[in-house]
Amino acid sequence: MNKVNNKSAKAAPVMLIIGILFIAANLRAPLTSVGPLVSLIRDNLHISNTLAGTITSLPLFAFALFSPLIPRMARKFGTEVCFFGSVIILTLGILLRSYAGSFSLFLGTAIIGLAISASNVLMPSLIKKEFPNQVGVMTGLYSVSMSIFAALASGISIPLAVNSGLGWAGALKIWAVLSFISIIIWIPQLRKNSKMAVDNMAADTLEEVNKTNNIDEPTMKEVSIWKSSLAWQVTIYMGLQSMIFYCIVTWLPSILIQQGMTSSQAGWMLSIMQLALIPTIFFCSILAGHTSSQHSLVMVGSLCIIIGFLGLLLVHSFKSTILWIILLGIGGGFTFSLSMMFFNLRTNNANEAARLSGMTQSIGYLLAAFGPMFFGYLHDATNNWTMPLITLIGVSSVCLLSGLGASRNLSV
Repeated sequence: MNKVNNKSAKAAPVMLIIGILFIAANLRAPLTSVGPLVSLIRDNLHISNTLAGTITSLPLFAFALFSPLIPRMARKFGTEVCFFGSVIILTLGILLRSYAGSFSLFLGTAIIGLAISASNVLMPSLIKKEFPNQVGVMTGLYSVSMSIFAALASGISIPLAVNSGLGWAGALKIWAVLSFISIIIWIPQLRKNSKMAVDNMAADTLEEVNKTNNIDEPTMKEVSIWKSSLAWQVTIYMGLQSMIFYCIVTWLPSILIQQGMTSSQAGWMLSIMQLALIPTIFFCSILAGHTSSQHSLVMVGSLCIIIGFLGLLLVHSFKSTILWIILLGIGGGFTFSLSMMFFNLRTNNANEAARLSGMTQSIGYLLAAFGPMFFGYLHDATNNWTMPLITLIGVSSVCLLSGLGASRNLSV
């Protein structure tokens, strides 16, 4: 009997890790698959670049609106149930987005954003709770899974839509297969949610007792996150690096097409950028977890992005473009992994991590959401990508300054 129990105990973390990797695989692929298809969607539905940018911005607005509610929902229903429900809703959103016409496209996209926001917020908290001594490694692993499928989605979108004859709707719909598989894989985690639900009910009961006796400490702790200057530095850093990423995902193919590449080449360039993220994300997460200050990592990441944008702006040869794309990928890997690690490095427990994650992803993604639309508007207004690229260089500089503030060895 003891041997059976030991085997079950060993299998449980393995199944949890597999479940985390599959959940992570769904966090960017439904979004990065859109970028290479923007021109096809725009031409098919007869919409402007500004409105086309909304396809990427809508999920970010959903992240911003829904993120603050996630920690409370996890306390009420349990973390595992929230993950499970989010993947089901994600599947429905992917199918609706690909149904027909502009209305279902934008509604399905918004639903996808709502679904992804739950996993975005809860993943750092889950890792801090379940793997307190392997935060860097686990953050790196789930970030790598997310990036691999994000890169794959960018690369195969045009071949699926054009070469396979699926059209843009069919190319977007195919990602429902991945989310459905993730639903099946996550089911074993629901068995331990009942105990969590009891624990959460006890926590809610304690909160009610505190209110009855006029004990305000839990409320004061929640307010303190929003009054923390360090929390705001993390929030700005996370928001600006997200703005940069989603502007690249949305408009990089269009920029490269205007510079002379085919749509297929531009789509694969986006994949190369995201493939360059993968080793960077993993090793940066581990390095960040083993250093008291992340100043140097912040500097390297932001400088790579700034140099990459300067290169795209000034030098347009095919070989040099590959170098700029790789630099953008390396820089994006640094900034993304650091923004995820700050949720755990700047907090003392899983509850604080969830609240900081909720605050940061709410305000940060609200800031990021305006990026793709605004840069689409700048292109429409100037009829070129010069001003958007110059603006992105400025945004990257501000991101560097906020990252230096967020890398202080303090807690919120």
